[in-house]
Amino acid sequence: KQWYQRRVAITAGGGKDVVVYDINKALVSDASESGATAASSPGDVAARSSVIVTMVPSSPHVQAVFEGPDGILSHLKEGTICIDSSTIDPGVSKDISAKVSTAGGLFYDAPVSGGVVAAENGALTFMVGGDESRFSEVKSYLDLMGANVIHCGPNGNGLVVKLCNNMMLAVSMIGAAETLNMGIKMGMDKKLLSDIMSKSTARCWSIDTYNPVPGVLDGVPASRNYDGGFGARLMLKDLGLAQSMAQSTSSPIPLGGLAKNIYEILCLDEDYAPKDFGVIFKYLKQK
Repeated sequence: KQWYQRRVAITAGGGKDVVVYDINKALVSDASESGATAASSPGDVAARSSVIVTMVPSSPHVQAVFEGPDGILSHLKEGTICIDSSTIDPGVSKDISAKVSTAGGLFYDAPVSGGVVAAENGALTFMVGGDESRFSEVKSYLDLMGANVIHCGPNGNGLVVKLCNNMMLAVSMIGAAETLNMGIKMGMDKKLLSDIMSKSTARCWSIDTYNPVPGVLDGVPASRNYDGGFGARLMLKDLGLAQSMAQSTSSPIPLGGLAKNIYEILCLDEDYAPKDFGVIFKYLKQK
């Protein structure tokens, strides 16, 4: 909520007229307090905007936002740039892109990475797929929210990169969680073990930036009962999308497949499923 308000305030403060819609009315109210104008639907946003940024949980949500009753496509203006930062099936993204193009707009997939800390600091990485001719204009808007905005090629490529990243992230988080759990049970101090590993060949983001052990780092989900952050269910969704990509390209993913199985089992338990994906540490610890 706080990072959302800050990004809206920065964008509005930069001379941009910001129109927002969300099914969470409290977020719309917060955005309005930060200088945005509330819209009544995705279609209402489209009617008022020349650049639209969307971010929703999954492929069906994106389809509903664009193609549903009073969706974006129902009121899309000629020349509108649509930037979708959802992590979804690249095939669905390409289909939406074609429909936006038919309606006279231009579509970019631009999934994000960096987690809550990067979002709060405006330091997200955007992986962008789409027509390069207007990428500089797209980048000027995403620069208001991120530190790295990278063109990855044609539509769908941003999502390919994001799914590769998240599969690797899941594997590394499980590895960090099981290793730290083992070391702590062998008597190592959790902070000392994490510090040494963050300076050694095991160093990774899951240890030095987003450590899953409570009390090691401040400001990360592990230190607030795994609330907030990137949900375990969302990680499972992304692993399923990555597995589909692997199957379509005959790419073996033994560790990616195992990571998906682990998160599938974890998400069967409602004590863990709603939590940040770093809760895998707590899950393993209690086994």
